Amino acid sequence: MRYTSVLFDLDGTLIDHFKAIHRSHAYAMKQLGLPEPTMAQVRAAVGGGLDEAITRLAGADKVPAILHHYVPYWNATNLDDVALLPGASEILQKLVQAGTSCGVFTNKRGYSAREVCAHLGLAPLLKGVYGVGDTPWLKPEVAFTEYVLIQLGAKPAETLLVGDSPFDVQTARNGGLAFIGVATGTHSAEELKAAGADRVATDLFGVARELGLG
Repeated sequence: MRYTSVLFDLDGTLIDHFKAIHRSHAYAMKQLGLPEPTMAQVRAAVGGGLDEAITRLAGADKVPAILHHYVPYWNATNLDDVALLPGASEILQKLVQAGTSCGVFTNKRGYSAREVCAHLGLAPLLKGVYGVGDTPWLKPEVAFTEYVLIQLGAKPAETLLVGDSPFDVQTARNGGLAFIGVATGTHSAEELKAAGADRVATDLFGVARELGLG
């Protein structure tokens, strides 16, 4: 099937931002005298938004205090360690050339997602970038998906979501979207399949082949 719209998660799907994310969590927790998390702990905690990640790493009671240190540090340093994942530019270019509307749909804060997409040269290929703070919702809440589809002028039955976590699998299921998992981020192919993904690629080149883009 040819999809008229394709939505991409951001962290672990189109970009590798985990060094900056880990560094910011470690910095913020250190300011409070808390043990610095490992990269593995941070990777396991992300996907549901920053507040959820902090809750998983340090407890819900620590969220306000950690945010106080995390957010300014993140805003000042987040572009120091970020890179496109292999195939990201290529798949977006091929989709746009085929007349497909592409967007980013993420639980990263919206302003940060737009900043990094512009920094990495993705913005011209995207019809929109939607993240936390742009609405009252987070993935996998269906209201967030509905909002994004309205902004893109897209229909659920003609839209594909590509993502790397069970949050993305559930988002697609809740919103009536097709889904392809990509095992380049927080979860393995086996974990994505266990979460309900019927189609999983090892990387974005595999997603492109799945879509008949070569």
